[in-house]
Amino acid sequence: MRLTSKGRYAVRAILDLTFNSNGRPVRLQEISERQRISLHYLEQLFRRLRKGSVVKSVRGPGGGYVLSRSMDEISVKDVLLSVGENINPARDLVGTGDIKSDTVEFVLTKTYFENLGLIMQEYLTTTSVGDLIRKARGTQELPKAASSMLDGFVPQPGIGSNVSKDRDLS
Repeated sequence: MRLTSKGRYAVRAILDLTFNSNGRPVRLQEISERQRISLHYLEQLFRRLRKGSVVKSVRGPGGGYVLSRSMDEISVKDVLLSVGENINPARDLVGTGDIKSDTVEFVLTKTYFENLGLIMQEYLTTTSVGDLIRKARGTQELPKAASSMLDGFVPQPGIGSNVSKDRDLS
């Protein structure tokens, strides 16, 4: 699964909306300024998020966007699917043309990535926006699915990430 900017920005924007709402609608301009995401791009994302029933708009003075459900009822998978992200790594294997689909190697590779896709979908489904917000506020450990998958994992520079220790992750 290759998470595009669209997916990353959508998750960041939803977390920003949730973290900063304090019971009131949040304007896209505010999210744009805090997250340094183009307002025009956020408008496109939020149209999709609204169609995907992740957010709803509030019109009028003091209007903006609010979550359509509680933060614990919205999964990261909901957010990613709403903006059209491919969360199934095996989907890209079918019909790529770089290997014949009737070979043992193709079948083994496809099966492996289908299983990986199931694990990823389970993790994305069981991780709610609320889980991430509580984690950011320091009131909860990682979701159980993540904790068990990451037991003993120590991030290595250059493996799976190009993030340095000094870099702001927000």
